[in-house]
Amino acid sequence: MKFNNRRVGLIVPSSNVTMETEIPALLRNREVILPDRFTFHSSRMRMKSVVKEELERMDDESVRCAIELSDAAVEVQAYACLVAIMSRGHGYHKISEKRLFEATKENGMPTPSVNSAGALVDAMHLLGMKKVSIICPYMKPLTKLVVDYIENQGIEVQDFLALEIPDNLEVAARDPNAPADLWKKLDTKGIDGIIASACVQMPSLPAVEKIEKMSGLPTLSAAVATTWSILDALKLDTKAPGGGTLLA
Repeated sequence: MKFNNRRVGLIVPSSNVTMETEIPALLRNREVILPDRFTFHSSRMRMKSVVKEELERMDDESVRCAIELSDAAVEVQAYACLVAIMSRGHGYHKISEKRLFEATKENGMPTPSVNSAGALVDAMHLLGMKKVSIICPYMKPLTKLVVDYIENQGIEVQDFLALEIPDNLEVAARDPNAPADLWKKLDTKGIDGIIASACVQMPSLPAVEKIEKMSGLPTLSAAVATTWSILDALKLDTKAPGGGTLLA
């Protein structure tokens, strides 16, 4: 069997330790069933507290990260901080994608750019979700920004759970199985899907398929959606065991 190595760039908040575990875990699962192989290459933006001002300063560093990763000739770049994108205004996921692509183009290495905010929105539309309930680690004001952003994209948020954790390392320290219990606190009547973690930093991967089994509803996380978006940008089969309905 011939192996085809694909180089994936990750634009990561400096305090994020989950993106580089959950996304590679899904793609390693995929390597068991399909021939493509993946390597991961990160560039970091400074961010410790999940507050609007710090998120904006962090986002300003994303162009530098994109240029650094294009130096490594990665084939796709994935920007992982959903709330940083959504807090900058409606539709900013498209602006960010274009901005980072243009930066890599000017560097002589044009590279497709995806981000967790756009990936989650696209995944919800792909699965036909018109009404969802979501779990977020953010403080309530930021959670409401996320809800508003999603609703601006044509998807109603029936209910949300804000865990109100401002420290990004504390978000990462949560039990990845916790969403398998937390979803029960949501109003799920009449919804089309559950977002187990609207944050790439909040671990949830082991809980996604558990929630689907218990609720009978398609379940997404920002990490699952970003993995789908990476595969789609690489024009590969968007299949990875352990990623629920989206990656089935």
